[in-house]
Amino acid sequence: MIDLRTRMHGLWLPLVTPFRDGRLDEVSLRRLTRHYAAQSIDGFILGATSGEGMTLRDAELERLVTIVRDEMAAGRRSLPIGLGLSGADTSRLKERLDETADWPIDFYLIASPYYVRPSQRGISAHFEALADHAAWPLALYNIPYRCAVGITNQTVLRLAEHPNVVGLKDCGASREQSIALLRDRPKGFRVLTGEDAHYFEALSDGADGGILLSAHVETDTFAAVHSELKRGNADAAAARWLEVAELTRLLFSEPSPAPAKYWLWRAGLIDSPEVRLPMVEVSSELAATLDREIARRMMVAA
Repeated sequence: MIDLRTRMHGLWLPLVTPFRDGRLDEVSLRRLTRHYAAQSIDGFILGATSGEGMTLRDAELERLVTIVRDEMAAGRRSLPIGLGLSGADTSRLKERLDETADWPIDFYLIASPYYVRPSQRGISAHFEALADHAAWPLALYNIPYRCAVGITNQTVLRLAEHPNVVGLKDCGASREQSIALLRDRPKGFRVLTGEDAHYFEALSDGADGGILLSAHVETDTFAAVHSELKRGNADAAAARWLEVAELTRLLFSEPSPAPAKYWLWRAGLIDSPEVRLPMVEVSSELAATLDREIARRMMVAA
């Protein structure tokens, strides 16, 4: 088992799940994995928000994990894999932990319970029950605008004392809260931002890295922002950030991951921009905008 407290940093990719004609597109998935495993990323997240995990059948999710791990092995690069699991039923999630215990993953990324709006005491008990039960470590996922209730810093810090809770994907949408957490967190507890548009400021505030959908595009530039800041080159990091800052807004201008899938399709990395309902493909207006931006970036790179 890898030590996530030393590996959970830098740039992580929440890999999109390619579909074609309603099915998992295994050919495109293998192509994606080979492409990004050769890039400057530090790990994959599979089956979470960007991977449309809520629409995946259990067999598809297992196949997704197996293919990504196999392709990395074939390419002789081993990156850690986090598996996205979420739900509002603690008992059922414990069953899912059992069902995935022998999968070739390294940890779980688990969002707070959605819809039911539990108290902080309930959220804490939920995650403690999962952490006690899980064969793999847990990273918390705080995303209140999807789950209706956020995880407070007090609750995060309490959970961070659990030996099987190793970090947090921070989508709390409050810079003040994030700064306070970074100040108060225990040694070794990792915090990665999931807010693409605030990646630079989060790193500047002390976050350990980011889990960024936008890094499907201009991957090395996103990685360079982190590496330059780590070396103390704030001006160089800011300059690299300016190259991709607008991209983070463009790729979220309609519900994600549809814009990113359209871009990857146009780039030839996946064979279809297909998403699963209730997500729909990008509008014709956004498609035209994306096409112009793709063409512009190709001219700059030429």
